[in-house]
Amino acid sequence: MPNEKRIRIAVDAMGGDHAPASIVEGAVLAQQDVGERVELILLGDSFLIESELKKLGANNLPIRVNHCDEVIGMAEEAAESVRRKPNSSIVAGMNIQKNEEADAFISAGNTGAVMAASLITLGRLKGVHRPAIVSLFPTEKGTSIILDVGANSDCKAVNLYQFALMGVSYYSLIFNKENPGVGLLSIGEEKSKGNEVTIESHKLISASELNFVGNLEGRDILKGKADVIVCDGFVGNIILKFAESIDSYLGELFKKRIRKSLLAKIGALLMNRAFKDLKKNLDYAEYGGAPLLGISGVSVICHGGSSPKAIKNAVRAAMSIVENNLNQKIESRIAANGSLKISEVRLKQP
Repeated sequence: MPNEKRIRIAVDAMGGDHAPASIVEGAVLAQQDVGERVELILLGDSFLIESELKKLGANNLPIRVNHCDEVIGMAEEAAESVRRKPNSSIVAGMNIQKNEEADAFISAGNTGAVMAASLITLGRLKGVHRPAIVSLFPTEKGTSIILDVGANSDCKAVNLYQFALMGVSYYSLIFNKENPGVGLLSIGEEKSKGNEVTIESHKLISASELNFVGNLEGRDILKGKADVIVCDGFVGNIILKFAESIDSYLGELFKKRIRKSLLAKIGALLMNRAFKDLKKNLDYAEYGGAPLLGISGVSVICHGGSSPKAIKNAVRAAMSIVENNLNQKIESRIAANGSLKISEVRLKQP
């Protein structure tokens, strides 16, 4: 690719429960997978990172190592740790992106610190009030996305409306669907159901040009009733953490049932392929990481227990965001639609 610019992705090699081994292995898998299309920059303790690269026989791959002598722990307070540890792998990743030495950043480390560093160092996209973390969910009809899943515990109606705008831009990019359906998570399908923020959000989204399918209840998520599902980060994070437990719960449940009889063991053997497909569908590693939408850059937040496969797929997710100019599309959509206010909304006639 002599005439095509490589996408430069910085990876926090020290973030996560299994760092740096799992992160470095994932970076190696990604580099082998995408080849010269990407240039990976591993941030962290250079001695530890290079030792892992040597173990994997990957010293000859075009992976750069940037030494950082500080690490932000998973339990550290977010904003304070970002200010107190300027030489950490998370802060360094944001700085090289700000200095245009990288196009994206990936971390399985302290989520709060990644969000704080993104906002402090990179700032928000023009017109965006608050960024939002977006996560993919398998459904009966394919895949839906939910946002916000953790960046904002308390929101105003305009925030949820902007989450819908950003979510539509992201969904259209990754699934090549021009007019995805948008649903607002609430406690009932009627527009009068929910708290004040939800009711006002319903007014804003229904008055917009978005393909609004109305309020959704929790039971509607996995039915695939909407492509883009909007909620505040408090509710969204609870849903995300609950969903993450389903895979292990079902696995243990099946094991207990299978051990009870020979007939169950035979049935499990016959259903082995179906079980594998189900596990793959529920595995967060298939989706890589959760992008933080609305910042003036690209940050992909990965699960703390990310496997090498998850890191590899996070690299692919970051590449797609950069290649398809998602931030420019979000800014354009916000500029065209994002200034709608409650006072300007004229309720649709029944």
